[in-house]
Amino acid sequence: MAAECVDASQAAERAPQVGTPTMAGVPIPAKRPTRYLAADELPDGLLLVPPPPKPGSAAQARDLEGAKQAIAQRGSARWVLATSDADLFTPTSTGTMSCAAGRQIDAEATPATYNLLFRAAIDFSNSTASAKDHYKRPRPFMENGGPSCTPDAERYLRLNGSYPSGHGSIGYGWGLVLAELIPARTTALVARARAFGDSRRVCNVHWLSDIEEGRVTATATFVRLQTNSAFTADLDAARRELSTLPPVAMKRDCAAEIAALAAE
Repeated sequence: MAAECVDASQAAERAPQVGTPTMAGVPIPAKRPTRYLAADELPDGLLLVPPPPKPGSAAQARDLEGAKQAIAQRGSARWVLATSDADLFTPTSTGTMSCAAGRQIDAEATPATYNLLFRAAIDFSNSTASAKDHYKRPRPFMENGGPSCTPDAERYLRLNGSYPSGHGSIGYGWGLVLAELIPARTTALVARARAFGDSRRVCNVHWLSDIEEGRVTATATFVRLQTNSAFTADLDAARRELSTLPPVAMKRDCAAEIAALAAE
């Protein structure tokens, strides 16, 4: 993940250029925090995850069934939530974890926590890159012809391997980081992190096995991040912020989110 790139809102306006840096298959904003881990510090996803399911295997059949179920959910409340979960780059992107955290988490309400999560997201995404590039697995919408919940991003996603899921790795990593900060909310946060990853299956852009292996790379990256002094300093800053700043009004409809997840 590297240098300059376009804002997510511009993604639909132009095709990807050679060398365009992406995170989870989508161009990342030009104005962005830097990653924590150097390339030689990053867990190698290619060594962490097994090859993707073979054609005709039981594992592939499970992936196909998961994709079939996703297409059937088009237009549902869960589909709407999955579309919202696709956002990684706006100042409110981390708000997806707010209901689980029990307070609003975004660039305005919790800037130190947002900075921590956004920086770590680059590392969580990068941990999947070697396996993605090696396997170049086609995404579900490319195989089944069904709709995705982010059609404007499909041109980028076609160029980015499906396995393992960078988006799923980011979401699970966010859950682990926030659970470290708010341990009393661990169960809710990790459950929401899993659902965040599964939103990519619902969106018809990832197979179930992609998402599951993204959790593996996220976990390894989270362990590695805890040895990084910049990360631990930012973690401490976020912890202080959450313990001193009064919570602001929640911007999400938590009851609707809970209902959408329960209906799946």
